[in-house]
Amino acid sequence: MKPRGRITASLRRASTVASPTRALCAGNVAAIRLSVPAAAVNALPPMLRQRPAASAAPLPIPAQANTRRHLHTQPPRHSGPASNPAMAFPCLDALETRSANLKEARSRSDASGPEPSYTTGATQVYHCDDPLLLDWGGVLREFGIAYEAWGEMNADKSNVILLHTGLSASSHAHSTPENTQPGWWEKFIGPGLSLDTDKYHVICTNVIGGCYGSTGPSSIDPADGQRYATRFPILTMEDMVRAQFRLLDSLGVARLYASVGSSMGGMQSLAAGVLFPERVGRIVSISGCARSHPYSIAMRHTQRQVLMMDPSWNRGFYYGSVPPHAGMKLAREIATVTYRSGPEWEQRFGRRRADPSKPPALCPDFLIETYLDHAGEKFCLTYDPNSLLYVSKAMDLFDLGRESQLAAAARRAESQRSLRDGVYESAVDSACSLTLPDKPYEEQEDAEGAKENDGETLSSSALRPPEDLITGLSPLRDHPVLVMGVASDILFPAWQQREVAEALRSAGSRNVAHYELSEEQSMFGHDTFLLDVKNVGGAIKNFLR
Repeated sequence: MKPRGRITASLRRASTVASPTRALCAGNVAAIRLSVPAAAVNALPPMLRQRPAASAAPLPIPAQANTRRHLHTQPPRHSGPASNPAMAFPCLDALETRSANLKEARSRSDASGPEPSYTTGATQVYHCDDPLLLDWGGVLREFGIAYEAWGEMNADKSNVILLHTGLSASSHAHSTPENTQPGWWEKFIGPGLSLDTDKYHVICTNVIGGCYGSTGPSSIDPADGQRYATRFPILTMEDMVRAQFRLLDSLGVARLYASVGSSMGGMQSLAAGVLFPERVGRIVSISGCARSHPYSIAMRHTQRQVLMMDPSWNRGFYYGSVPPHAGMKLAREIATVTYRSGPEWEQRFGRRRADPSKPPALCPDFLIETYLDHAGEKFCLTYDPNSLLYVSKAMDLFDLGRESQLAAAARRAESQRSLRDGVYESAVDSACSLTLPDKPYEEQEDAEGAKENDGETLSSSALRPPEDLITGLSPLRDHPVLVMGVASDILFPAWQQREVAEALRSAGSRNVAHYELSEEQSMFGHDTFLLDVKNVGGAIKNFLR
């Protein structure tokens, strides 16, 4: 029996002789001539079967060779099929098919292109020829507002309710004789309902910047006859409200009985009271806020980035070509995540897969994935992508704090002077010079010296609203205000509605009604205002009496 040390040495010598690769990796650059059985030679790839001649140059060692990595690597085999079949991607196939169909439609169409008409049916349209100066320096030299109405206006026009919409909603909140399709608030409007058309005349508009009949990026610029696209000016919620009051002026409505809105409409409803306190009676703000907070800004930013990264977006100039439907679909899926709630999805979908009998896939597979995919599919060709960019940005800019209001007033005054002096174009040009910061974001200390992101929350109901916001909402101190929130809402969290109510009370208001629906009352998240006729609709009806 050989000593253990001799066995090890013998194995090492055998290993060196039997493995040319190991010899090379160990630094032996001399030509290697071995006696190898024919069967073993035939098993090698063709390029390795020929033995080098005695006078052949030494085999080179690749400069980038890694000794450890190559030590046990076997030559790749190419003679058989792949280890696994290629995965199918029906979700991508569907996107490519849609692009191909849209491109084909474009080839058969006239200059109007294949983009959808973005309409929900017949509306009335108010056209204004007086320029509308905007908060961030832009101007609409003329504009139109699509609107619909329900109920009779009384003799002194004192029963008018202005209904504000969410981000992507049209003026079609309820069916009409001209458009019998159900509206987005069908069960809330009508005789004896929340907005009782036996008592009130309800008007709902499509906001400027939208695409359902009102002037927006897809509209024609009267200056040159071309679509605005991304030459459309930046908007604010206040700009949209001022345009709505131009419509009210044309209808002879001096004072609203109430301003009502949910989500983005809840923001506008508050803005209407702040801008025109003498022209608004009651105010209803459901799942809204008085200033956009970082989470909602971040989510809308992500949606815009996904849309803008779609090559078909073409910096906004896609009209007459294939619209960025893939980016729109993904943006809507992201938005849908913020509209509904975790508790609802846990009950509705859980961890169930669409077809457990099939292997997992990278395309929609879980039920929640198929739900989001369906939501994106429904939306991607029914709303103008540029409108999504502009209207969502207006939501981000929303801030009814006093300092924000004063800054906007100063910019508007400067725009009016420029327009009067005939130098308005150069003033607008100077507003289009935004650049990215030279340095990326760095953690900074706030005014009190406390580090950001230190784990403390600013949303606690125990905290007093900032004085800036209290002062900004002070014009509403004498108005009856209904503020409603939903505990399961992650896009407009309930602390934001509490902040509005507390700011109004701190400003001296004694007529604030604040309701917060618990998760037991509603687990539908932000979309509760569309679904909960009993709690949301009931509170509105009682408040408006």
